[in-house]
Order: sequence, then C-alpha cells, then structure tokens
Amino acid sequence: MDVLFAKWQPVALSLFRFITGLLLFQFGVAKLFKFPPVPMFAKVELFSLFGAAGTIELVLGGLLMLGLLTRIVAFILSGEMAFAYFIEHFPRGFFPLINNGTLAILFCFACLYLSTAGGGPISLDAMIRNKE
Repeated sequence: MDVLFAKWQPVALSLFRFITGLLLFQFGVAKLFKFPPVPMFAKVELFSLFGAAGTIELVLGGLLMLGLLTRIVAFILSGEMAFAYFIEHFPRGFFPLINNGTLAILFCFACLYLSTAGGGPISLDAMIRNKE
C-alpha cells in the first residue's frame, strides 16, 4: 500500500499547495472585494490590519496557487497566520474550538510544511528549475 500511494506523493503535494493557496486567496477576495459577501468582512478597510491581511492573502495566495516562490511565500503566510491567531483568536480563550482559531492554526502549519516541502512538480518553480 505504501508503494502505491508513495508514487502519488509529488502530485498530492502540488494539489495541496494549490488548494491551500486557493483557500487563502478566497479570504483575500472576501476581505478586499466583499465577494462573496461575508458579514464579518463587510467593514474591512484597505488600510487596516484586516485590509493588510487581505492583501497578503490575495497576493501570496495567488502566488501559492501558481507555485511561484513557494517556499518564501509559504513561510510569510505561515507567519501571517500565526500572527492572526495570537492577535485575533488567542485573546478570546485558550482552546481553538472556543476562540475560532482552528483555521488560523491549520493554515499556519500547512504553510509551514509547504515552506519546507516546496511546491511540488506541478508548479512554476519546477518549470523554472527544469529550464535551468
């Protein structure tokens, strides 16, 4: 079973990177462009902490989807999610289920993993590397 699944690991890494980037990108779109309309992001202004987070998620989430500069982009996003957790969620309580910080923690560690694993074979990073 290990051999069967192991051969798909590089493709799964690329898919994981793309989906993680897409999910972060959607938060940026919701915060900055109000689409889809999410009540908690209705009053986000561009030059606010939430606006800065939305900009980071939009731009770096897009780069993560493309697999461009994956390691550094994922590292920055990991830090942003850790910052988001400790600024927004942790003050509401210790337990992530209570303070609604589960997604922030999950994104933090998903991006931390991607910063060490790279973008996988289906990425612009891999295409650029193969041309050299």
